[in-house]
Amino acid sequence: MNELPIWASVSATILLFISGIITLIGSIGLLRFKRFYPRMHAPTLGNTLGSMTALLASIVVASALSQRPVFHEILITIFLVITAPVTATLLMQAAVRRDTDDPMSEGPQ
Repeated sequence: MNELPIWASVSATILLFISGIITLIGSIGLLRFKRFYPRMHAPTLGNTLGSMTALLASIVVASALSQRPVFHEILITIFLVITAPVTATLLMQAAVRRDTDDPMSEGPQ
């Protein structure tokens, strides 16, 4: 059975800790802001960066266990970096369209 080297376990632990902190900050930003428009920014960045650091930890552990570079997790990172901002942009455009169609709305603030 393969044992994880100490350098890989320490670096993966640090990356996972950073991932948790970044994701927590993004979630706090979601709770802190009251309106829809500011609420979109914090979780999008927090979740994307948190997922990226968790995937970096996965790359380190998988590479250390297989004793060769493992980069297929980079595809997951690329898909996350592409889809999270696109989803946030589409949600923002839908909210702007909703606010401009409703004459009683306050509009984007």
